[in-house]
Amino acid sequence: MNKVKDLEEITGYFRDNQSIMIGGFLCVGTPELLVDALVKKGVRDLTIIGNDTGYPDRGIGKLIVSGQTKKAIVSHIGTNKETGRLMNTGELEVDLVPQGTLAERIRSAGAGLGGFLTPTGVGTIVEEGKQTLTIDGKKYLLELPLKADIALLKAWKADKLGNLVYRRAARNFNPLMAFSAELVIVEAEEIVEVGELDQDEVVTPGTLVDIIVKA
Repeated sequence: MNKVKDLEEITGYFRDNQSIMIGGFLCVGTPELLVDALVKKGVRDLTIIGNDTGYPDRGIGKLIVSGQTKKAIVSHIGTNKETGRLMNTGELEVDLVPQGTLAERIRSAGAGLGGFLTPTGVGTIVEEGKQTLTIDGKKYLLELPLKADIALLKAWKADKLGNLVYRRAARNFNPLMAFSAELVIVEAEEIVEVGELDQDEVVTPGTLVDIIVKA
């Protein structure tokens, strides 16, 4: 099954009010082409899940500046002043999640778990409104799984079945998100025939990938 599609074919999957995971770490490993397609489609009231909100003119930051995002679930906003401004004026809801907790919440959704226990955030604002549990005298927060309607990912190489190879630090959140969304769309720098990838280098199996777009 050939999963490769043209960019114009995928925009029909984008709708208002969707939750969308976007891979990357300060735009490294972010599928910029797919983000641009999302901006161009003009869908609104999105919940965006990612490590950070990028920069005003790059990555997830474009979706913040364009006003298409109603909520951002991220671990860091410091590189995008517009995110902070909109948060302070009440125009954007920002859920700041400790980075390790964010990664584990995404992983938990993909693994089918009901949540996990962590001491991170105990005694801070992170604890507010969350269920806690004390084990052997130590207090933990119950953090819930985090999933999405769509995951937009970036790969270095993909074969036509969707097996993915990542490039060094550009790997970051991408493999985790591949497990945790209903629809997985990948932007790949290079697309090769089935059998051309070294199987020892494949990180994300093609069974998790629905659509591939050439970067």
